[in-house]
Amino acid sequence: MLVEDDTDLTELLTETLVDEGYVVDNAPDGQRGLHLGLTRPYDVMVIDRLLPALDGLDLVARLRSRAVPARALMLTALGTVDDRIAGLDAGADDYLVKPFDLDELSARVRALCRRTADSTEALRIGAGLLDLSLRDAVLPDGSRVALSAREFELLRVLAARPNTVHSRAELRSRVFDEAAAPSLVDTYVYYLRRKLGRTTVRTVHGLGYRLGAL
Repeated sequence: MLVEDDTDLTELLTETLVDEGYVVDNAPDGQRGLHLGLTRPYDVMVIDRLLPALDGLDLVARLRSRAVPARALMLTALGTVDDRIAGLDAGADDYLVKPFDLDELSARVRALCRRTADSTEALRIGAGLLDLSLRDAVLPDGSRVALSAREFELLRVLAARPNTVHSRAELRSRVFDEAAAPSLVDTYVYYLRRKLGRTTVRTVHGLGYRLGAL
């Protein structure tokens, strides 16, 4: 996601990133950036600091308060040490001062993508998250829901491969054990839906279950 109100710079950065193989969503102001950040999964967010509607610092802080895990690179003409500290404290992962070299921007985005790929802190579930460190679910409004050990593991298996349909036998083997009753999978799917909503786990009739959305 690229949040930048300068149309010429937006066009230049978008062209550069697309040429390197990225899919880029653009937001011309902080409010649009907030909407995109809360409703779509991103690996990296490139955010200008001085934005209309919602300042870049506030945007990053709000996204972090809602447990959005995407790495954030902040672009700004404000380059003092205090400015950089403010950006990092708001939740940015990196800070690049204007004017900047496009090759450096590209290198920093690649570095943040590698950090995202190596991260095992959370798994995306629609607009929500499964927090792997605290072992609970984060709803789209930022609230957290505690999970039992088996609820967490069942949801983790589904979220790790979100487009895969998992049979009951596979889930029983990976989450419980071979000796467990087959109906135990259905019981814990019911528990997850009761805690997190019916769309959290989707039934694929005749085949099993796949991840839904929070």
